[in-house]
Amino acid sequence: MIKILSAAQIKELDSFTIKHEPVASIELMERACTAFTNWFVEHFDVAHRVGIICGTGNNGGDGLGIARMLHEWNYPVKVWIVRGGIKETIDFQINNQRIENTISISEITTEVKEEFFTDRTILIDALFGVGLSRPVEGIYEEVIDCLNSSPALKIAVDIPSGLFADQHSTGEIFRADHTVSFHLPKLAFFMPENHLYTGEWHLVDIGLSKKGLAEIKSSTYFTTIKSVRKILKHRSKFDHKGKFGHALLIAGAEGKMGACVLSAKACLRSGVGLLTTHIPKIGNAIVQTAVPEAMALLDSSEGHVSDVYTDQKYQSIGIGPGLGQHSDTRVAIEKLLTKFKIPMVIDADALNLLATHPELVQLVPQGCILTPHPKEFERLAGNWSNDFERLIKLQRFAKKINAVVILKGAYSAIAGPTGNIFFNATGNPGMATAGSGDVLTGILMGLLAQGYLAEQAAILGVFIHGLAGDLAVREKGVNSLIAGDLIDFLPQAFKKLV
Repeated sequence: MIKILSAAQIKELDSFTIKHEPVASIELMERACTAFTNWFVEHFDVAHRVGIICGTGNNGGDGLGIARMLHEWNYPVKVWIVRGGIKETIDFQINNQRIENTISISEITTEVKEEFFTDRTILIDALFGVGLSRPVEGIYEEVIDCLNSSPALKIAVDIPSGLFADQHSTGEIFRADHTVSFHLPKLAFFMPENHLYTGEWHLVDIGLSKKGLAEIKSSTYFTTIKSVRKILKHRSKFDHKGKFGHALLIAGAEGKMGACVLSAKACLRSGVGLLTTHIPKIGNAIVQTAVPEAMALLDSSEGHVSDVYTDQKYQSIGIGPGLGQHSDTRVAIEKLLTKFKIPMVIDADALNLLATHPELVQLVPQGCILTPHPKEFERLAGNWSNDFERLIKLQRFAKKINAVVILKGAYSAIAGPTGNIFFNATGNPGMATAGSGDVLTGILMGLLAQGYLAEQAAILGVFIHGLAGDLAVREKGVNSLIAGDLIDFLPQAFKKLV
């Protein structure tokens, strides 16, 4: 897992590296400049005319170092230093001296004009770094506004100027097409409200202290394929289906049996030993034909789930896909939550019934996984004014109900009862399609049945779900991806982890 640190913790890690490696501050800055430059030259050729806009702090020092290195790579570079009353740092002064008389440098002090940057095809923002603690104003605000109006490709050094690393931002913010972040991602990168400013973000290693990073505590993480591989269990020669659990899927209603089929197929593809579906009578032929590997228990009702009456032992239960919100179904869910104290995946209409009947939330057993999309989560936890507030609500809600809650979307956020939050690294916009969540429910219940703990199942399941989508989108394209494609590519996704 990659730790996500606050602005104060990032500064602490920089200081630890400088003190304990030891390395001079200017040399650490040189590493950062080199890492950015290496990324840049891999993506853009020397035909581009580069403009670098620097403040007078350490982010500006980074910009000056990058300007020197790009000049050495024969890029046509111009530099603008914005002087709005902020004191020069020592490292800024050193890098300013290093490029003296080699690169065209202009200073902006009182006004900025659009024609300053009109001949540049790429603009690099190095005004402010993670240390920013208030909205930009004055000449800095004018410069950022002018840069944002430019048609040039825009790249931010470490973080877009005006954007706070770990809290909601207001005021003028640089709108980057790419953000090249040093060593670790910032919490702000995972918030939907900030995508307009960060664009596509990239991490470059600048050699910060591993020991220092290990000593800093964090409750937010970014998943990696390496960390997910450690979760995945491996099978041995004499294993049998009984070892991989028996899952119960309660799903479907008249006109919505497709959701049940998608979840059932995904559950089977996730490696469950046995799967039973509890479905309304109307769905029997559909499930028996579409998913012959699954067994079917028929509800007493023709068109919706109205009761839970089986005494069979299960290792996990999934409930919600295509379920509907009939009053009988609410009673069935209450009975289920009261009778069974085993790991469950609660999704879709089951979540909506919990939201409209809050007393049911208190019955959710320990070790369950809830999988709301943002609107479903709003119904459960109330509204919010910004994405950072939503994240706090997610963290508190997971603690309150002592369960794992997956807030679905780009970088799906997985919150556990311990207070930790894990942002998922896989997935793409093509997965924003009907049935995608039903597939995730099937994967998760299959993993729970196999003995994964709720937090493990959530991290692994969400990663695998997104990885299947990433593999599928290469063949199907972002516009044509459908939920069934995710199931088809689950085998390849698991193979990538094994």
